[in-house]
Amino acid sequence: MPLKHIRLELARTKDHPNGDPRCGYEFAAPLDATGHLDAEGWKADKALCSVRRFWHGADDEKGLLLHSRGRWVFSYAKGDVDDEPIFKFDRHAFVPGEYVTITEHDGQARPFKVVSVR
Repeated sequence: MPLKHIRLELARTKDHPNGDPRCGYEFAAPLDATGHLDAEGWKADKALCSVRRFWHGADDEKGLLLHSRGRWVFSYAKGDVDDEPIFKFDRHAFVPGEYVTITEHDGQARPFKVVSVR
């Protein structure tokens, strides 16, 4: 199954009332025909399921999309200390206009908008 490249941008928050396209994630993942993550496809291509976190004023972080213990996370180093869990990631359809919530390094859960799927 070919991987899709998904871009998420920070949605509206208290600190960013208009959202911010300079803050977000780009990642590669297998999606099924309805736009949902495909766990079996991930198993076949997990080494290629990369993520890049970009944030205005900070260096980019690069890591992997991982599926473990029934949850999806973005991970940037071995171990789970830096993992960013994604709330109900397996239930979301990755189509432009949809939203997902990611709990970031600082423990804050932030909303992100799906802006593109290629």
